Amino acid sequence: MKTSNRILFMGLIGGFLFLSSCKKMFACHEENISSAGADDSHNKGQNCMQCHVSTGEGEGCFNVAGTIYQTDLQNTVNSGIVELYTGPNGTGTLKYTIDIDSKGNFYTTANVDYTGLYPKVTGPSGASISMGSPLSTGACNSCHGSGSNKIGID
Repeated sequence: MKTSNRILFMGLIGGFLFLSSCKKMFACHEENISSAGADDSHNKGQNCMQCHVSTGEGEGCFNVAGTIYQTDLQNTVNSGIVELYTGPNGTGTLKYTIDIDSKGNFYTTANVDYTGLYPKVTGPSGASISMGSPLSTGACNSCHGSGSNKIGID
């Protein structure tokens, strides 16, 4: 093998190894947003932000994510929306809307500044519940996950 071909070959191998080893380097640039009817989410009730961060194994870095249950708090809803308002209890200006997928999960890698926002959840029946205090994190399941503080609506 000629020296120039050997250098080119080694450069290609080195580049491949670099990109493979730095797979998560670009993880936060990957779009991953829940949509109505989709069923590819998983791990209901768990804190999504444990894996969906730049150093995690999840696809994309979530800015807001969580799980919505039916009022029985055992089963998840199969549709609905999460809206983020500038005022408590669904008042003020609507800033963001996130669909709940068929497994009850909602998530977005979109750039959401959740500071000072108040969530309102509308379930498949059209019933809604709102939070009267502003979000302190977009990791909704960190407070409302699989414990007794689940979000339930029909």
